[in-house]
Amino acid sequence: MKDQYDTIALASTDDGILTVTLNRPQVANALNTQMGHDIYDVFGSLAIDQGKTRCVVLTGAGEKAFCGGADLKERNGITDEQWLVQHALFERMFRSILDCPIPVIAAINGAAFAGGLEMTMCCDFSYAVRTARFALTEVTLGIMPGGCGTQTLPRTVGERRAKEIILTGEPFTAEQAAEWGVINRLCEPGEVLALAHKTAQRICSNAPLSVRQAKLSIHQGLQMDLKSGLFFEIEAYNRLIFTEDRREGILAFNEKRKPVYKGR
Repeated sequence: MKDQYDTIALASTDDGILTVTLNRPQVANALNTQMGHDIYDVFGSLAIDQGKTRCVVLTGAGEKAFCGGADLKERNGITDEQWLVQHALFERMFRSILDCPIPVIAAINGAAFAGGLEMTMCCDFSYAVRTARFALTEVTLGIMPGGCGTQTLPRTVGERRAKEIILTGEPFTAEQAAEWGVINRLCEPGEVLALAHKTAQRICSNAPLSVRQAKLSIHQGLQMDLKSGLFFEIEAYNRLIFTEDRREGILAFNEKRKPVYKGR
């Protein structure tokens, strides 16, 4: 992971929060090829080595848009082959967010359309400002969602609701997003990043190996039948028995003090 990127901004805190900001506000933080490379580099690096990072907050620059989707001006006139190559990059970028081993919270500061909504759905959960709007508009452009949207959205809102959203391409409100489970909490404009950071701080105060294993068990277990999921849960649980953090957590509880977790 680099210190600086062309299309995103990074900021880290001492307690382990990495804030990743989509930083093209002049074009609604639209996803261009360079942003695909930049985001993929960050989350690909986190898959290999988390370092001191225990939680990621993903947001957008400005107050109007989280991400307006793919940069259609960049796509205008490109060949079919160039489109396929660019989209292969985007596919890997979306999956790198979805597969991040540590929690990823989306702080939706404005509109999340097309790839912007798909990016939201690849995060573990999301908070949004009440003025945000959401849509998967791909079918209005002669394509379809290809950033995990046809898979993540139905798993969240249900098949029938997802079909309505995707097949019409019509926008929906933040209140509807919260009602349907796309968004966990709503807040007033200007407050979403602080809300996401507050939750991230709570996550970072917990045992990092426990958080990772719990996230993995939830995500993988939902792809299985119940009995297989229960077996997977115990395998994930048992890996924590022999850790220093497990012993520290029990000791700190009995000594009535705050635990000091080291991630080992």
